[in-house]
Amino acid sequence: MILKNYTIVEYFIIKGISDAPELQTTIFILVLLIYLLTLGGNMIILLLVCLDHKLHTPMYFFLANLSVLDTFSTTVTLHNILATFITGDNTISYAGCICEVYFLGWFISDELLILTAMSYDRYVAVCNPLRYITIMNWRLCSWLAIACWVVSFVEISPYAILVTSFSCYKSNVIDHFFCDLVPLKKLSCKVNPTFEMFTIIEGVFVLTIIPLLLTTVSYVFIINSILKIQTSSGRRKAFYTCSSHLTVIIILYTTLVSQYLSPSSNDLEYKKLLSLFNMVAVPMLNPLIYSLKNRDVKLALRRQIKFLERHVM
Repeated sequence: MILKNYTIVEYFIIKGISDAPELQTTIFILVLLIYLLTLGGNMIILLLVCLDHKLHTPMYFFLANLSVLDTFSTTVTLHNILATFITGDNTISYAGCICEVYFLGWFISDELLILTAMSYDRYVAVCNPLRYITIMNWRLCSWLAIACWVVSFVEISPYAILVTSFSCYKSNVIDHFFCDLVPLKKLSCKVNPTFEMFTIIEGVFVLTIIPLLLTTVSYVFIINSILKIQTSSGRRKAFYTCSSHLTVIIILYTTLVSQYLSPSSNDLEYKKLLSLFNMVAVPMLNPLIYSLKNRDVKLALRRQIKFLERHVM
């Protein structure tokens, strides 16, 4: 529905991944499977960290936070597709759309900060292993996690306020599978200049570049320490402790930069594909990366399976 008068809308229509009616059932099944895999994988990580005392370490504490964020962000982005297929209603209220933008921004911002905290944890583990337990105590870890959640909440709050400053919309049809900042901005008939400035200063510099710089600095020291290790087996072991985290960092930042900061930012089809990968594939891959590349997680899973077998039998 095109709004020729350019008025403030009361609701938006979410187009979804595809308009083709014959593909809706296939899309629903695939999205449901991906959502269940993501939910199941992250819940397994959470349960293992909670139940297995050998995973009660700072690294896995932050990994549990990451699993919570992946579960929340996937639910925010995929629930529209699932709800539309079940109910047949592809509309979302204006307030609901703004809430989606806000919560998704909060979870992404928090995930970047949690990954930054994890890079500091890896820095201490590799560069100062003898004092690791003393430095990365539970008090510090708890405060770091709380700070990540609170700071990201505060950082993203102005976005929700500034998005409401979009005075009118050319259409209420969002060519996306969830309410995202890019399609909303494209639909707006007039964007507040303050919003553009805030996006550059806050969105690019504070939310993205600062966490990336802090993470990069940690890994510069980590790589420097690894290169100083005399034996090749020692270097491999040190790198192995960081490989899962580094893999997640590379995948997440690459997709985020491509999605929001690339020259193709006005190509909604391109952005939709990137969003689909970033919001669906990345949260699903994170548990796989940490479980397949992590010996401690695999051993913890085996211990819990044996524990269940003994009590069930």
